[in-house]
Amino acid sequence: MKFGAIMQACRERAGLTQEQIADKLHKSRSCISKLENDMKTPDLPTMMRWADITGAREVVVSFMYGMDGISIMQNLMQVAGS
Repeated sequence: MKFGAIMQACRERAGLTQEQIADKLHKSRSCISKLENDMKTPDLPTMMRWADITGAREVVVSFMYGMDGISIMQNLMQVAGS
């Protein structure tokens, strides 16, 4: 699994639209779409800022330390459904 789906789930969990996060990251909505669809790879500063904005630092750390994407997505969906 690529990182885009995880980035999208974090954004949605935070209740942000692509336009809102684009504004906070000083990027275009098109850029956000490309990141979430794995058409563009995020650089580390963008990933960390995304994590800060969405309150998902633990997600980025989990992914970077090798936790598989499926487990991360399942955990995000459980939190979002609560």
